[in-house]
Amino acid sequence: MKREMRGLYYFVLWIFPIFPSTIQNETCVPCFMVPQICTEQANIPSCIEEGMRNCSSKVPRMGVPNYFSRPISSEEIVDTERGYKIHVSEEALQRSSNRRGGNHKEVDLIVSILNETFFRVSSSLDTKKGNDSHESGPILHEQSVLGVWLGVKEIRNLSQPVQLRFINTNQSENGICVYWHLDKNGKGNWRTDGCNTTIDSGDFVCSCNHLSFFAVLINPEIPEESHIVLLNYISYIGSALSIAFTALMIVMFLCLRKKQCEHSVIIHMQLSGSLFLLHTSFLCSVWFSGQRDIDSVCQALGLLLHWCLLATFTWTAIEGFHLYLLLVRVFNIYIKRYLLKLSLVGWGVPTITVMICGVTKVYGKYTFYTDKEGSTVTPLCWISTQIVSYITVNGYLGLVMLFNMVMLGVMLVKMRKLRSRPLQIKDHRRRAWKEWVSLLGLSCSLGVPWVLAFSTHGPLSLSSLYVFNILNSFQSVFIFVWYLTLTCQARKEEHSSSKGTIQVSFNSNGYVNAR
Repeated sequence: MKREMRGLYYFVLWIFPIFPSTIQNETCVPCFMVPQICTEQANIPSCIEEGMRNCSSKVPRMGVPNYFSRPISSEEIVDTERGYKIHVSEEALQRSSNRRGGNHKEVDLIVSILNETFFRVSSSLDTKKGNDSHESGPILHEQSVLGVWLGVKEIRNLSQPVQLRFINTNQSENGICVYWHLDKNGKGNWRTDGCNTTIDSGDFVCSCNHLSFFAVLINPEIPEESHIVLLNYISYIGSALSIAFTALMIVMFLCLRKKQCEHSVIIHMQLSGSLFLLHTSFLCSVWFSGQRDIDSVCQALGLLLHWCLLATFTWTAIEGFHLYLLLVRVFNIYIKRYLLKLSLVGWGVPTITVMICGVTKVYGKYTFYTDKEGSTVTPLCWISTQIVSYITVNGYLGLVMLFNMVMLGVMLVKMRKLRSRPLQIKDHRRRAWKEWVSLLGLSCSLGVPWVLAFSTHGPLSLSSLYVFNILNSFQSVFIFVWYLTLTCQARKEEHSSSKGTIQVSFNSNGYVNAR
């Protein structure tokens, strides 16, 4: 491959003669060839950035679809005829210099349309990790990146920004202008500082105070900053309360449990334990993701958060399976080492899944820009590859919810059959109250609020997001209230049963003595 590239390199030099004044004791590569040559390098953006400042800007006679070059001498709007218009300010021209020969009053404007795969990062935005071509990046307009260079000097901190217009976009989604920021160590990430985004007649207009690699990040339905801040507070408060109430519920279970506990209660405790770990790992992930230079810790927390979420989903499915045995099978139910097998499934399936994901290194810092200017960020140690997230989270959750919704429907049918029996008005009201309490409690145990995760897109996305956030953040609180109600009811029934037994025993003894 290297021999073929070397032959192509000399062939290009033969077609494009380079004058001695341009060579400066070294051979200049044609600028349109730089991206192709840099594909063999480990850090493609850094290679292109350096190569574009030391190349020949001449265009071949046949033209290149993804390349545009033209000398300019004054402020003007340049139409690249490739879907982009660039307004070069006078200040940008003054700061640039041209050593590529010819007229020193003219400056070469070079535009290259690059493939987005050259700019893949381990998180959607603003990550400290390097490029990874196997990982999924943000959704960019037309899956392309626009590289712009003016002269040979780096241009930044302009008071008169350069405007880049992405014409005929016809996008109904919101978009954010981003640029590729190269770190000192050669790595890079997408950032928004120094760029403002406006939409003019369906075109995205990026006004930036520097030149670099530019793109428009397509992000549909970006909530307002005030909503994002409020949703964050709801999540943090709900998670903190869920941690407290699940811990209290587990302590109550350990203190009040009997030698022989019902399987349902133990399964509830397993679910509560997974929720406790989930909310704890979520808060730790959010806190540590805001720190710097702790990539290994963030990866570990992302793995832990993924494991806890999968464990919660799995125990939610086990709740539905146990409900199926109670409602449908009813009689002749005996499974040897039932709880042990459930525990192996409940904790084993998530463990195997995250071990496979951990080997493929899909965990890292995942940052959401939550407003159009990119000034508000919500970092999280989480899965950095979208396809893994879709399969192991969205797909798995969809299967669990489908099964549990069927089980909830079976329970409603059973409740309706019981309601058909004639009862007194007082008993009818009491039974209706018990049915509603049981329905709400089982809905939380079966994870019904998680269904709203699939309705956070569309015209009702914001309201669905609020409902989803509140119900799932406080899910453990609702389960605690339900568990407390069942515990009090069981204690009351046990007390009344023991009282009736004592009374029967007393009457029986009296009868015997009378004989």
